[in-house]
Amino acid sequence: MNAASVNSTVGTALALQQNNQNQDVQTNLLRKSLDSQASQMGQLMSSLESQPTLATTGSVGTNINTYA
Repeated sequence: MNAASVNSTVGTALALQQNNQNQDVQTNLLRKSLDSQASQMGQLMSSLESQPTLATTGSVGTNINTYA
C-alpha cells in the first residue's frame, strides 16, 4: 500500500465516523421531539370530556348514539 491509499482510507474512516455522530445527534433530537409530542397528545386526550353514554330509555338515542 502506498501513503496516498492509507491517507484516503483514514480520511474516509474519519468522514464516516463524523457522519455517524451527526446521525446519532439527529436521532436523539427526533426521539426527544416525538416524546414531547406524545406527552402533549396524552395531556390533550386526558383533557377531553368522555363521550356520553347511550340513552337507555325513551324513543330517541336508544339505538344510535346521536351525539355528534
